[in-house]
Amino acid sequence: MDLHRLSPAELRLKFRNEDHGISTTSGLANGYQQANVAILPSHLAPDFEAFCQSNAAAVPLMCLSRPGQTCCPPLAQEADIRTDIPQYCVYENGQVVKTVSSLMEYSSEFSDMVCFYLGCSFGFEGKLKAAGVPVRNVEQQKNVSMYRTSVSCVPVGVFRCPLVVTMRPVPPEMLDTAVEVTHLNPLAHGAPVHIGDPVFLGIQDLSRPDYGDAVEPHPGDVPVFWACGVTSSEALRGAKPPLAFSHSPGFMFLTDLPDSSSSPMDPSHLNEGHLTPLSFRLSQRPLLYSLASKRAVHKIRELERTVSEGNTGASVDRDDLVRCCLALSHASSVAIVTHDPNNRLPPGLVTMANTLLSLGKRVTVATDRRGGLSQDLIKEAVGSDSLAATIPLVTFEDIDSDSALRFLCQDGDVKQLSYDHLVAIEHSGQAAAVIYNKVNRKQHLEGSLEQLFTAAEDTPGINTSAVSECGACAVVCGLFLLQNCPSHQRYLKKGLGLDRIAPPEETQGRTSGLPLLDKVKMKKYMDELTAMDPFTLESGKNVQ
Repeated sequence: MDLHRLSPAELRLKFRNEDHGISTTSGLANGYQQANVAILPSHLAPDFEAFCQSNAAAVPLMCLSRPGQTCCPPLAQEADIRTDIPQYCVYENGQVVKTVSSLMEYSSEFSDMVCFYLGCSFGFEGKLKAAGVPVRNVEQQKNVSMYRTSVSCVPVGVFRCPLVVTMRPVPPEMLDTAVEVTHLNPLAHGAPVHIGDPVFLGIQDLSRPDYGDAVEPHPGDVPVFWACGVTSSEALRGAKPPLAFSHSPGFMFLTDLPDSSSSPMDPSHLNEGHLTPLSFRLSQRPLLYSLASKRAVHKIRELERTVSEGNTGASVDRDDLVRCCLALSHASSVAIVTHDPNNRLPPGLVTMANTLLSLGKRVTVATDRRGGLSQDLIKEAVGSDSLAATIPLVTFEDIDSDSALRFLCQDGDVKQLSYDHLVAIEHSGQAAAVIYNKVNRKQHLEGSLEQLFTAAEDTPGINTSAVSECGACAVVCGLFLLQNCPSHQRYLKKGLGLDRIAPPEETQGRTSGLPLLDKVKMKKYMDELTAMDPFTLESGKNVQ
């Protein structure tokens, strides 16, 4: 009998009768949601529910039972959670003591147990396949690869654990399709939380998953990571209840709920096309992609088009501004590289520094001996409230062939970066608002400062960009938009702690002046940005 042709109800019956012989429910019940399951003592249920709400991408809560309830009518008819999963894990004091095919022997203990039904990524695999995206684990008849990460979930009570992710290799030309399909299914973890090198998640070896099977990528495939419901199993391990149960990784509860986003449980705003994320590659070494909504990308593209009009002397590639803003959004330590012969802090530098500081970035200003900048200028700017905080000013000296590498990395060790983004800002009076490519940058950063960028481009983990002074303000606008982009913020936070982000209506006032698509308005807005509150990102004015 072909199990792939059976309905969820028919499959549950076979599981109940222990007549299946399957190694994973991946690829079964296409068209329907699957669920991770965590069963725990009722006194822990309120905290675990709050844990699910705080870590919604990892443990999307589909339904929870009453104490002792073994059925789940909202998800499946005539189901019994004690028998309808192919394999269960039994926990005692946080340790898996055995796996079983039925929990009937624990029926008496169920009177004080609450069952949590949590979304599973197997629920979107059918839609991926229908959209033409290869699902390598299904093709290879393997369980999906699952990994513990170095990313900590938001703790609640006794529940604290690392995020667990699944990985599916995807051809690069299919990334946007994979992102859109999964974005529209938030009950199955939604859009990816990371695309690219696993090192960003603390995963050292994709060939050695913590759960499931090693799935072989095809040449050119990009590793794509989704939050995984096995996170709930890690939470049970950490909480150490005397007795608890879960599905065994890869063996899910099959629901009767369709795998489309038309479910009444699905937040309807996710169906709006303008919130669908698009993917952008930010670096090749290490490989890193980022996501932002179509709405935010459209506004940044319009901003890029506006500020580059009439600047024929500068070569600007499509989406340079988008990628620059995304890369800065991901950065943790930024060096703003500039020189100004007029012995002043360029307004574009001040505006960018204030914005980066407000976003929690470490900011350093780097110059050379001809730079004309001093720490006294920074102190003066802080004293006059132009600059939000004192930031280091360092002078780069090109002494020998290793000077640039020692500047960028601690003791010249490429594994210990001092900065993960260098942004060059031209000195005053050069050009209008432009995001420069490498060729144009060399016209404005000659000599030793250019050596920093040459070295950075050869150092894995450091992104670079170059802007005109007014272009720095365009970058601030882009960062401002990304700060209010739910798709991008979700990706940055790996889907964790999203309940703590203010809803869009609460931040609408902060974005009412964007985008400014008229050159005159742009100039006015750029002038106002230099006086923007660095902590609230509010200018206090609204350009009409």
